[in-house]
Formats: sequence, C-alpha cells, structure tokens
Amino acid sequence: MLIENHITRLNNSGRVPYLEFLPLKNIPFIIHAFSTKLGGVSSGMFSSLNLASGSSPYQDDPEKIKENFIRIAESIGVEPESMVFSDQVHKTNIRLVNFVDRGKGFINPRDYSEIDGLITNTPGVTLVTRYADCVPIFFVDPVRKAIGLSHAGWKGTAGRIGPKTVYEMNKAFGSNPEDIVSVIGPSICAGCYEVGKDVADRFKEINNIMVEDGNNPVLLNKGGGKYRLDLWEANRRLLLKAGLKHENIHISGVCTACNHEILFSHRKTGGKRGSLAAFLAIKD
Repeated sequence: MLIENHITRLNNSGRVPYLEFLPLKNIPFIIHAFSTKLGGVSSGMFSSLNLASGSSPYQDDPEKIKENFIRIAESIGVEPESMVFSDQVHKTNIRLVNFVDRGKGFINPRDYSEIDGLITNTPGVTLVTRYADCVPIFFVDPVRKAIGLSHAGWKGTAGRIGPKTVYEMNKAFGSNPEDIVSVIGPSICAGCYEVGKDVADRFKEINNIMVEDGNNPVLLNKGGGKYRLDLWEANRRLLLKAGLKHENIHISGVCTACNHEILFSHRKTGGKRGSLAAFLAIKD
C-alpha cells in the first residue's frame, strides 16, 4: 500500500481516518484533509465513506452521504454547516466564496453552477471538492491568509485551472504566486492513466511544455494511438509557469487506482464507485 510517504500521512486520530499533507500541516491557520473510503455508513459499491450521490443508475442514499460528511467534518475539526461545495463539470471556472456561502451544496441550495474551483480568505468557510481519480490542487497563501481548492481532471488540467486559480487569488487577495504553497493531491498516476490520441494532442498544444522530452515526460507514447498521461507532472509544470516556486509545489504521490482498496477510483471500478473529497479551510 502506497498511501503514506514524505508528503502524505494517514491521520487516525478521529472517528474517521483521512489523509493530510505535511507541507500544509505546517501552516498554522488552515485545516485541510483528503478523505478515504474508510469510516462511513454507505454500503455496496459506495462502501463506506462515500461523499457524492453518483450518477444514474448508481445512486447512494442521500442521508448516508450527509452522515458521512458529518463524520469527516467532526474528525477534521470543521462545522458541517461551514462547507461550501463546488459544482464540478470539468471546466475551469473559479468562484470566490465567503461567509454567506456556508452550507451551499450541503444544507443549502447552490446559487451557482459549473464551478470547479473555489477560493476564499474568510475564516470559518470550508472549501469542498470531490474526486475519484481527478487531481485535487490545494493552494495556500500564508502571507495574505487566503486559500484555494481546484478540481483538475484532464480537461481542467489542459484548460489550465491551476494557473487560473492562482490568477484569481492574485486578483481577489493580492496573492503573490511566489508565496503560494500548493499540494497536488491523491489522484490517478501516470502508470494507471492511459489516454487516446485526442487527449494527448490537447496536451501537446499547451505551450510546448507537455510534449515528451525524456525527462519526466507528461506524455509517454505506448504505440497504437495510446499514451500514458502524467497529470501530476502536467499540473506541476503549469504551476511553475504560473509563478509558483519549485520548492512550494508538492506532489502527494498517492495514486487512487493503485490504492483502490481504500480510495475510490473511477478507472479501476469502471465507474461503480463512490467519491472522495478534499477539504480546505481557514481557522476561525
């Protein structure tokens, strides 16, 4: 099991275990977490800490999902009503949220749509995005005390959602990219992620930084029109282009497909799965 390394740790101190990242744990004003499958009340393919309803014909009980969120919120130390949910559609729209947005998508309806990234500088607001192979990107500005959390599947990565989040944090809070600390969270690794030529061509177009170069290639041509795609490296290079310092970009190194026994993976299960979630908040 490859769930722990020099960046990522499993926290078992509460009712529900969760993953945490040492570069963020050292920043005192934030709370962060990434969920696992462990410690919830869902059953079957959703067992057990499922944090999304799924899509037809695979639907989980909404009351079980609510209880799962309550359990992990308690474990990581945030109020359930503080959570603000994204509305993920694999686009690159970023929303600034504040105290009036608390509970939206959880106990209150969302009055926004097509949002794959959230930013805030408001204490007591918990940003929540959901995953089952796509890349969570955590952003923390320790100088301006601002945070961001974005969902980067291959479409979001190719659309530069990471740099766009940095841009929105600069516009809203005056964040200097050189101050921002980022963690590229648990998601599918290059060894498990095969794509076709259409997807590969999208990455070859991005400023010539995605082409195979023999040194940590983003794309590895496997022949027959198939490629291995490294979303971790792609997002790392894009964040460097956005102005983040090399030493401030951290890759969790945890693959959801390799660790499908304790993390949900869409690829590994053919879509028969629940969802994980990332959490990021500024302490009250």
